[in-house]
Amino acid sequence: MDSSDSSSTRRQNTRRKLFEAAVTLIAEQGFSSTTVDEIAERAGVAKGTVYYNFASKTAFFEELLRHGMELLSEALGRAADATAARGGGRVEALDAMVRAGLDFVSRYPALAQLYAAELWRTNRAWQPTLARVREQALAVIEGVLREAVEAGELSTELDVPLTAAALFGMVLVTALDWQSFQPGRSVEEVHAALSQLLRGRVGGGVRQPQGGG
Repeated sequence: MDSSDSSSTRRQNTRRKLFEAAVTLIAEQGFSSTTVDEIAERAGVAKGTVYYNFASKTAFFEELLRHGMELLSEALGRAADATAARGGGRVEALDAMVRAGLDFVSRYPALAQLYAAELWRTNRAWQPTLARVREQALAVIEGVLREAVEAGELSTELDVPLTAAALFGMVLVTALDWQSFQPGRSVEEVHAALSQLLRGRVGGGVRQPQGGG
């Protein structure tokens, strides 16, 4: 590994530490009350390191939201791709994406709480960034829904954008409720409940094979 690769790896590790520290602190005490000093201390880096990587606290927060939603989008995409690779259908892929979303919130509950709290606030400087990263995650779900419609697995009357938003919201809110109020439940239990909803509602439009019965 040459010096440029080492420098890039160190930078990525530093950003990851800052990301983890900021998510935790902001969830605990809110954005306004969280200082750069606290983020740096929690991450175990010098304060100047934060400003070396980010122009301002607001820029840091925007990057935090962007990075978190990119991680989620990648997790959803991997779940869909893995299902396709083993020959599964699109509804099965959507179910795998639901599980991936639950796993993500389980791993990053503070980020999910932060995202949910900030999503509908219109007076924030980072609102355009938040809207863009939301669309990024929804685009992954919409892509699978459109493939399912084209393949005849789902009804052509399906409202793809609205259904994608509904699935995204269902996973986010249910996962947060699980983490906050029903922590004794396993991820398998939560996924099983959402899977029934998915297959009963979205999957309810699946064309049934013709025949007697």
